[in-house]
Amino acid sequence: MKRILISVFCVLPFLFFGCAKKEEPKAEKVQTISGVKIETVKSSSQEEIYEAVGTVRSKTTSVISARVMGNVLAIHVHEGERVKIGQLLVEIDDREAAAQNRKTRAGVREAEDMLQEVEKNIKAAEASQSAAEANKNLAEATFHRYKGLLERKSVSQQEFDEIQAKHQASLAEVNRARETIQSLFARKNQVLARIEQAKAEVTSVQLTGGYARISSPLNGIVTTKQAEVGIMATPGLHLLTIEDDTRYRLEAMVMESQMGKIRVGNPVQIVIDALDKKGISGRVAEIAPVADPATRTTTVKIDLVGPVKKGEKIPSLRSGMFGKALFPVGQRTLITVPVRALIQRGQLLGVYGVDSGNIARLKLIQTGKAYGDQVEVLSGLHEGEKIIVEGIEKVKEGNQVKE
Repeated sequence: MKRILISVFCVLPFLFFGCAKKEEPKAEKVQTISGVKIETVKSSSQEEIYEAVGTVRSKTTSVISARVMGNVLAIHVHEGERVKIGQLLVEIDDREAAAQNRKTRAGVREAEDMLQEVEKNIKAAEASQSAAEANKNLAEATFHRYKGLLERKSVSQQEFDEIQAKHQASLAEVNRARETIQSLFARKNQVLARIEQAKAEVTSVQLTGGYARISSPLNGIVTTKQAEVGIMATPGLHLLTIEDDTRYRLEAMVMESQMGKIRVGNPVQIVIDALDKKGISGRVAEIAPVADPATRTTTVKIDLVGPVKKGEKIPSLRSGMFGKALFPVGQRTLITVPVRALIQRGQLLGVYGVDSGNIARLKLIQTGKAYGDQVEVLSGLHEGEKIIVEGIEKVKEGNQVKE
């Protein structure tokens, strides 16, 4: 027992000495960063934008098709070439139309000759009718005179019968002359109708012959050439496509849930990713009356106006380009932060919040839509909190900050 007590007393001084020599850890010094800008998070009212994707198309597109059959003799334009109204584009072999034109003209001349012959016959028939009328008048007068003589027994019955027969024959001759004239006039009307028909055929053939030389119906640019010299053109065959490159539309596909907020005439902001142009805007021109049952979308056609004068084209704009229409559909109250305040940490986004002791703390957030240089915050921040919006590149987690 004495040996144990002696050992304890011998060890205690050493333990006490060791404890007396141990030092307390020093508190790490907080680094202070100045020259940053701090803002208080506030909610604001932002215009709600619905974004619909679409395709740029020319407002006026003309598909040039053949209207006659024949070999294509010449194509005077190529893809990308600008054309003017009335400019000759395509020539088609029109020899068949020319032959048909000669045939129909011959038919007109033949009908006109027939008309002249009928008119001569009419004149002859009219002369015969005049003679028959005169003969009838004489026979009628003779008949009445002999009738009186017969009553007085001055002529025999046979003599009277002969005069009566001549009178009846004169009447029949007059009727026959009248019927002949009526028949000739009917024939004349038939010939006149034939002449009109022949002239109409000539006009039709001339028009058909004109279809062999195809001219541009509008000012624009040749976008597609579907035919080559030497092919057999048939009615309806597509030869060229021309579009007016001064007036374009964006045909956007709008979800049916948003259609109640869009009206014809509404202004729309347009974004064309392929163009480095600013200020392209538009106005709703047409809304399709039916929706696509497969996609549940409705086509909305937006006239593009852009920062150019009326009648001028928007530089570099082309049919088929991808575009987005930004429709204003209302107002929303939300929290936004400047884009420059965002911090990327791998797949995460955050901002530096500032606590009551002006210590920077990284706060992870979830963002939504962008509104210019501001971005919507869906979660991670509340109104009234303070964040660093400038100078974040100088700040680390735990730094004390001041403006």
